[in-house]
Amino acid sequence: MDRDEICRRLAQQTLKLMTGKTPALASVPDIKLLYADKPCGRTPVMYQPSIVILFQGRKTGYLSNSVFDYNAHSYLMLTVPLPFECETFASPQEPLAGLSLRVDALKMQELLMAMDEDVDFQPPSHNRGIHASLLTEPMLCAAERLLEVMESPRDAKVLGPQIVREILYYVLTGPCGGALLALANRQTQVSQIARALRRIEQHFAENISVDQLAAEVNMSVSAFHHNFKSVTSTSPLQYLKSYRLHQARMLMAQEGIRASTAALRVGYESASQFSREFKRYFGITPGEEISRLRQAG
Repeated sequence: MDRDEICRRLAQQTLKLMTGKTPALASVPDIKLLYADKPCGRTPVMYQPSIVILFQGRKTGYLSNSVFDYNAHSYLMLTVPLPFECETFASPQEPLAGLSLRVDALKMQELLMAMDEDVDFQPPSHNRGIHASLLTEPMLCAAERLLEVMESPRDAKVLGPQIVREILYYVLTGPCGGALLALANRQTQVSQIARALRRIEQHFAENISVDQLAAEVNMSVSAFHHNFKSVTSTSPLQYLKSYRLHQARMLMAQEGIRASTAALRVGYESASQFSREFKRYFGITPGEEISRLRQAG
């Protein structure tokens, strides 16, 4: 069976798992299934550290001046939470289907410990937080087995985590391995910036200064700015603003709260400033976004 036929079968299996009554998906930590049968134009999104593998359909990511295509031939990997723009290509005739695997630094460290004596494992270093690379046959086969075990709660619970570890191993030993290695090594610039991003994630509603973030990762302010932009392709203050806006959007969607309430919850003192920046970033007002979310159910 050729690769395209395997991907079509995996797309069908993804749909079956997402529409079925089995609770198996909850038994595989770090895995989220993806499905869409409608296109979506270029839209701001916030991805958590993850590996995105698509079996059908495609997405295009835009970050600064870089473009990342991911589809049934290329996967996308993020080692840090990143706000960027994403375009989805899907239709009822050819829906998008795939999975997202959360990248966990602790699990990467465990894998590296298991490979500690492998002197041949020396991938080139990567400072950037986002990468796209070829989806290999071993990764695709592992993804196929992962979907198969998800049909049974017991199989998913016992076998699922080992297959997740296998996929991480293939990525670690592939072209993107250097990025994962940099994340797992606490002394690298990527790891230090990741620590600053976790600080933002945990305290985004507070009055966080660049000086504080730089001090916490033992960098000068100028070095912190340089390394932060190298990893995220944006400045610390712009990243914080984007993160707050995404969090406000999520609060309005999940809790049904008003825009003014969401603005206060994420650290804005002025609701009018929040509305201006929200529209500038997402292209619509908070009120229009709430209406859109209600119509979408």
